[in-house]
Amino acid sequence: MNKEQALAVFESYNIRRVYDERSEMWFFSVVDIIAALIGQPDHQAARNYWKVLKNRLKKEGSQTVTDCNRLKMIAEDGKMRLTDAASPETLLRIIQSVPSPKAEPIKLWLAKVGYERIQDMSDPARSLDRAREYWQQHGRSEKWIQQRMMGQETRNKLTDYWKDHEINEEDEYAVLTNIIHQEWSGVSVKKHKDIKGLKTQNLRDHMSEAELIFTALAELSTRQIAESVVATGMAENAEAGKTGGKIAQKARIELEQKTGRSVVSGDNFLPPESPTRKLNSVKTVDGDE
Repeated sequence: MNKEQALAVFESYNIRRVYDERSEMWFFSVVDIIAALIGQPDHQAARNYWKVLKNRLKKEGSQTVTDCNRLKMIAEDGKMRLTDAASPETLLRIIQSVPSPKAEPIKLWLAKVGYERIQDMSDPARSLDRAREYWQQHGRSEKWIQQRMMGQETRNKLTDYWKDHEINEEDEYAVLTNIIHQEWSGVSVKKHKDIKGLKTQNLRDHMSEAELIFTALAELSTRQIAESVVATGMAENAEAGKTGGKIAQKARIELEQKTGRSVVSGDNFLPPESPTRKLNSVKTVDGDE
């Protein structure tokens, strides 16, 4: 997996994290989060705390420890060493096991720097308001924001279906997403990000209205096809993804033939100082600005 590392800061605590491009997700050092939770700058003390907590969770039969990954991160001696790392969703469950006044602030911090759905789990309305405010601050039009939110709702319904039909949340979601994307757009998720000049940014946050619409059509078609045949497991859902993606592909090709323009573009919403061009105005399928 292609990974990129970066430090994030919560109050005075440096939190190591690794970005996994395949799943489009940040994985955070569990020990660093524990240190911030218990207010312990001594990493050895934080490691000891996590060791005891991990053993307790294992004895309780919790899936949380199993969901942690051993990833290489920069250690105090400057060398790359394996350490327990977890997605924000897994971290949320760990945080709930630690009595700490910092629990809620860290949850909110994770929502901002790591995973947009973590706040949805506790307060969907607040999460939507925060997302809308974020996009407004970054110059998105109200029409774009509405399309982005509708697309996210479609996405969530699809992942909910996958979750209930034997799809592993972290690894297989990314594979299925890429299958659907490749079918409708003709390029992989990674290639699409490369075209737009993106690195760790969320691809959907840099899509045009047309790209959002075709992504939503592909995912809506995939879910409805999967539901019609009760697709279960990776193979059956992958087949549904290919079929759903092809439906959006046909619509994309027809639109491109009529307009003479490619739906997949290099336009993005990166800051003006970026070498790639900021998207100022993109026509939607119905021709509105």
